[in-house]
Amino acid sequence: MWKDRLRALLSNSPPSGPEAEAAPAALPQSMPAATPSSAPASSLVRSSPALDQMLHILRDHQNLQILDLGEVNQDNVAFLTSLGHRLYSEDLLRSVDAVFGEGDPNLTHASAPRQRDFFEQALAFPHGHFDAALIWDSFEYLARPLLDPVLHRLLNIVRPGAVMIACFHADVRDPNVPHASYRIQGPGQILVQPREPRRIVQPYNNRTIEQLFQPCSSVKFFLTRDSLREVLVRR
Repeated sequence: MWKDRLRALLSNSPPSGPEAEAAPAALPQSMPAATPSSAPASSLVRSSPALDQMLHILRDHQNLQILDLGEVNQDNVAFLTSLGHRLYSEDLLRSVDAVFGEGDPNLTHASAPRQRDFFEQALAFPHGHFDAALIWDSFEYLARPLLDPVLHRLLNIVRPGAVMIACFHADVRDPNVPHASYRIQGPGQILVQPREPRRIVQPYNNRTIEQLFQPCSSVKFFLTRDSLREVLVRR
């Protein structure tokens, strides 16, 4: 019964917008389009008040530049380009693994030369280029030696007043939490699809999240019924 209801909900996902080429860094042409119906049974659709409010803030604007730091997926490209915006996708954690390797969650080898290599291929955008950013849960998996410069670069490439969404697990008893792919299904609706298990380097509470985004003008928390804490940040 619940599977039928899930299929019925996912079948209402928005139609594709402009071609992926409208988002310059979005999808490799060889990548097949991902559809919600192909999601594994462990995936779930959840309400996202942060996304809903972000779309409310952006509703009167067209042709905005939006950065997605999660897994590249066709759902987000189709939804955001259908609203008249341009989506740039950058799988932040995949870039981290490509430069620093896997298996060292504390990034003890994140030396200055390696960081230069990283930023030559990740987040290499002009100052103030983006109007919005989807951080999702990426920051939980970065140790401070890399997180601090990543956040500094992010705040440099988004314009003042830009809106950003970040997610943090509220109750981390087992640090090996499956990293997720976040796929927008509609206004205020996200399909959370687990990826590979990945160790959370540092759990965050409201206070440490406020400290993390201290350079920003505002940080708003949203109460949810599950263990995922959503945060809406204004640059």
